[in-house]
Amino acid sequence: MKILVTGSSGHLGEALMRTLPALGHEALGVDIVSSPFTQVVGSIADRAVVDPCMQGVDVVLHAATLHKPHVATHSRQAFVDTNITGTLNLLEAATANKVRAFIYTSTTSTFGDALTPPPGSPAAWITEDVVPVPKNIYGATKTAAEDLCKLFHRNQGLPCLVLRTSRFFPEHDDVPEKAAAWDDTNLKVNELLYRRVDTEDVVSAHLLAMERAGTLGFQKFIITATTPFMRDDAAALGTDAPAVLERRVPEYRALFAERGWKMLPALDRVYDNEKARRLLGWQPKYDFSSALKNLRAGEDYRSPLAITIGWKGYHPNSDGAD
Repeated sequence: MKILVTGSSGHLGEALMRTLPALGHEALGVDIVSSPFTQVVGSIADRAVVDPCMQGVDVVLHAATLHKPHVATHSRQAFVDTNITGTLNLLEAATANKVRAFIYTSTTSTFGDALTPPPGSPAAWITEDVVPVPKNIYGATKTAAEDLCKLFHRNQGLPCLVLRTSRFFPEHDDVPEKAAAWDDTNLKVNELLYRRVDTEDVVSAHLLAMERAGTLGFQKFIITATTPFMRDDAAALGTDAPAVLERRVPEYRALFAERGWKMLPALDRVYDNEKARRLLGWQPKYDFSSALKNLRAGEDYRSPLAITIGWKGYHPNSDGAD
């Protein structure tokens, strides 16, 4: 198949561009930043860039976006241009070219204020049924783009699946207080319990979405590492997360003690990937337990693909980032 990958110079875009040709697919990468994985340098907000890219395309993997860190550096209009207009351009061109499937990479940040209950409250158990409450222009534009995907499925019959990914970036935490209080690897391993996913698993979710879009039509999926917690743990997680983890994964304590690591005292949310596992047949390989196993063996807790891609940062171009 010929597959158009938007945002091909970014973390996920590069991962997709590395993976697809190895599976026998023809992959075309578009991004506003040049890279070895980008054949077309240009903005998806420009229809003159988008239209030629869509010729002969079977599937669109739309990973281009302005991200949460860009809220501090980019205008609200730039978010609208890239995240909404860019998505609309792609959907219209995909429909005109009879593309078989459109996979939109969204974010769990769309849930916004639904993720942060008051201190001491039960952790929010986040499934696809939770109604988003965007708290910034990033979340608002990603939610709007999701609605466009739903509209094009309903009115134009374009199979569209939305993948709301949790954190997979390797950069330091964007909350300075957390970044200062925790060893970076310690914090990211903790996040595998409730709000992080490995890049390789995000790629595998996109591959499955390509296969299942025609059957599923339109669906939204949370793409995150499988948590060891259960919904009944939510109340205790909001006040004493280490005690819950001791019950669910008791072997964690010895490794954490050896490394001088600590568990987060409380969790405000837990992302649940059950729907993606059930309907996509997705089986993420990397989670908290696999991280413990790898670390005990003296190995990196991340996938080889995540290690290869490494740290990219978020470029400061004012006209949008893919």
